[in-house]
Amino acid sequence: MRGLFDLTGKTALITGSSKGIGKAIATEMARQGAQVVISSRKEDACQAVADEINAELEGQAGGAIVIAAHIGHKEELQRLVDETRAALGKIDILVCNAAVNPYYGPMKDMPDSAFEKILSINIQSNHWLMHMVLPEMVERRDGSIIIVSSIGGLRGNEVIGAYCISKAADLQMVRNLSCEYGPHNVRVNAISPGLVRTDFARALWENPEILDKRTQFDPLRRIAEPREIAGAAVYLASDAGSFTTGQNIVVDGGATIS
Repeated sequence: MRGLFDLTGKTALITGSSKGIGKAIATEMARQGAQVVISSRKEDACQAVADEINAELEGQAGGAIVIAAHIGHKEELQRLVDETRAALGKIDILVCNAAVNPYYGPMKDMPDSAFEKILSINIQSNHWLMHMVLPEMVERRDGSIIIVSSIGGLRGNEVIGAYCISKAADLQMVRNLSCEYGPHNVRVNAISPGLVRTDFARALWENPEILDKRTQFDPLRRIAEPREIAGAAVYLASDAGSFTTGQNIVVDGGATIS
C-alpha cells in the first residue's frame, strides 16, 4: 500500500533548486520516490545537487537529473519543459521556487529596471512555466503546482516592497488557477515561508544582532532551516494533499500571528 506522502513514479520539476529551499524540496521529494529535475542558471551547481541526491538514493526509487535554464527567458522555460518530458516522460509536479530581489530600500528610489525585473521573474515567468505544464496535467486529470511565495506577500514592508508585491501577485495567481483547473483535478497551491537560512536572506541572519531582533517576537524565536519548508511541498505534491487547492500554507514560526 502506498503511503500518503509517497511520490514513487512521479516526476517533479523544481526551479531554483541548486540551493536553499529549492534544493531542500528536491531532496525531500526524491527521498519520497520522485524523479526530480534540478534546475537553475548554473549547470555545475545543479549537477552537484543531483550527484548528492543520486549518491544517497542509489538503488532506490527516487533520483535526480539536471536541466539548467534561465527562467527569465520564455524560450529557456520551454526548453526546460521539453527536455524534462524527453528525459522523464511527463511532469506530475511543478514547483516554481526561483525568484529575485535586486533592490533593497524605499520604493521611491527603486530603478524602473529593478521593478521590471522583479515583476518579470517572480510573476510572469511563473505564469509562462505553469501554462507550459498545465495542458498535460489537464489531459491526465492529475497534477500539482506549487509556488513558493513569502510572508512578504501578506503584509507591508518598507525595504523590499516590490518583492512583496510580486509575492502577493503569486498568491492571487494560485487562487485564480485553482479555480480554472480544479475541475480538471489539477491542484495549485502556495507556500509562504518566513525567515529561512538561505543565501537569499543572508543579510537578515548572518549578523546575530539582526537575527535576534528579527525573531525576538516570533513564537518559535528562531530562524527556519530549508528542510522545514520542504515538508509542506511534499504534502501538497502527494496524495496527502489531494483535497487541497487554492491555498497558501504559511510556514513562518508564527511570525505573522505575533
